[in-house]
Amino acid sequence: MNILSLRRNTPRGIIWLIDLLIVLGSILLAYLLRFNFDIPASESKPFAILIPWILAVRGISFAVSRTHAGLIRYTSTADGLRVVVTLLAGSAVLGLTNIVTWFTMHWFMIPTTIIVLEFLITSVGMILFRTIVKIAWLEFQNPGGQRVDVIIYGAGEEGINAKHVMDRDAATRYKVIAFIDEDKGKQHKKLERVDIHPPSKLESLLSDRTVAQLILAYHPVDAAYKQELVDLCLKYDTKVLAVPPAIHWVNGQLSFSQIRLVNIEDLLERDVIELNMEEISRYLHNKVVMITGAAGSIGSEIVRQVAKFGPTRLVLVDYAETPLHSLELECRESIRGTEIDFILGNVCNVLRMRSLFEQYKPEILFHAAAYKHVPVQEAHPGEAVFTNVHGTRVMADLSMEFGVSKFIMISTDKAVNPTSVMGASKRIAEIYCQAMNKLNKTSFITTRFGNVLGSNGSVIPLFRQQIEKGGPLTVTHPEVTRFFMTIPEACRLVLEAGAMGEGGEIYIFDMGKPVKIIDLAKRMIKLSGLEPGKDIMIEYTGMRPGEKLYEELLDLHENTLPTHHPLIMIAKVREQDIDQVRSDIDELVNLSAGAGDTDVVRKMKQIVPEYKSQNSVYEALDKN
Repeated sequence: MNILSLRRNTPRGIIWLIDLLIVLGSILLAYLLRFNFDIPASESKPFAILIPWILAVRGISFAVSRTHAGLIRYTSTADGLRVVVTLLAGSAVLGLTNIVTWFTMHWFMIPTTIIVLEFLITSVGMILFRTIVKIAWLEFQNPGGQRVDVIIYGAGEEGINAKHVMDRDAATRYKVIAFIDEDKGKQHKKLERVDIHPPSKLESLLSDRTVAQLILAYHPVDAAYKQELVDLCLKYDTKVLAVPPAIHWVNGQLSFSQIRLVNIEDLLERDVIELNMEEISRYLHNKVVMITGAAGSIGSEIVRQVAKFGPTRLVLVDYAETPLHSLELECRESIRGTEIDFILGNVCNVLRMRSLFEQYKPEILFHAAAYKHVPVQEAHPGEAVFTNVHGTRVMADLSMEFGVSKFIMISTDKAVNPTSVMGASKRIAEIYCQAMNKLNKTSFITTRFGNVLGSNGSVIPLFRQQIEKGGPLTVTHPEVTRFFMTIPEACRLVLEAGAMGEGGEIYIFDMGKPVKIIDLAKRMIKLSGLEPGKDIMIEYTGMRPGEKLYEELLDLHENTLPTHHPLIMIAKVREQDIDQVRSDIDELVNLSAGAGDTDVVRKMKQIVPEYKSQNSVYEALDKN
């Protein structure tokens, strides 16, 4: 046995020996108590056989049940119960020993009173030993005894487990001073010696004491109410953490590392969207589904959600090699029962895409492939047109040629009254898909929504990186606002729109209230436990090329029609002649191949008259 093995195993062996010493002391004390501290010579004679036998039974039972294997400093009620059960089992063996010796030798080897007393004394001794070690370790870790106060919101199973975790894994730093619960039947009672208060009591608790953390251990929490809770806690400099739902606990056990800080995505999300699962399943189940831009933030989530409805095959197309490889690793592990093909290819390559349609014959197509960074596309309008317009045209034309049932295009709110090359290119792609729908072969459906939380290029990952570096956070303008939606939420609405769409519709999603980016930045700083303007500075950098202050979901000439889903509406847009659209796009794509940027943008403005550039060199074209 090497030194490393000794270092690892010796402590457990020492605990096992200490437990046996406690047993030995318990035997002697049991005899002393039994005979009023005057043990007759006749009773002490069998010690040479009796004591080794009891120690052997106890030693074997400790080894089998591994009472010595746990970390003593983390001793819990469960560990104490295991000790008692192990001792009971050993006492049962000692009782059987008496039965055997009586029938064989007409002699009780161990007096029954001694068995009972030894069990009681040993139980107390072993549990007391573990408790003393735990207290000593906690004092060693935190000699001053200073612990910060914590409140747990939720006095159910998740709340109790959160307290156990705090007691076991973080007891040197935290003290649970209160539970908050909405259940009136639990209020004004105690849970593990901690008072349970109604939610109305929370602010007074926060104001009366310095509470370091509020742990949300209650599911589900209404999204709007969660924001109120967080705002209240931030007012008193209290961090807010969340316990994940029990289904996400590792091996059914909650650990301290799983209790995480509430982040900005948690606050911007809304209540779970109810979907028409039957209708979605009807158009996706047992179908060959192609998804372009499949490795992107939106495309990959569409993959995850479509896979739940049991398509026959998923054909996943993307031009980015590394993200596509990462998606393949994820899908191979998490998706079962569906054939999946990962295709490295560019949607602008007509011959390559045609070969895929010939090979796989897709029935449903989600088109999420696009360039989307506004400043980048403002500097390269030809590339924006080639990918966003020509790439969409290639996929739409092939979808019609090969009899795709539904073509669902992912658009953006930046296509509404566009002020950028990117927004205008997506609006032209919308126009082409709508015009193609008039040919009545493939149903072309467009979905239009705003910023998605955590997507590539989103402001939130940028702010998070800037906070980690100590700031400053960069905001373009104090008045800039945006709509936000979580990626899963947006993709659920895409599936729902695909199910209800008959062709030609532009579906817009209820994005909720627009959010000021400066307010978003301040809240993210506070959620990190820092103070805006003190710990982290905020700088204004000025509007970027093509950027607008306020996003819109409808242009000046559009109205909406309701659908059966309260969060989805249909935009009523101007219809355009298919021949004229094709002619214009042919000219535009040809210009993108070699003409100057100004000529490309001039043609885009001709196709989309409402396209007015902002903070861009192309504003001169609007004046002309």
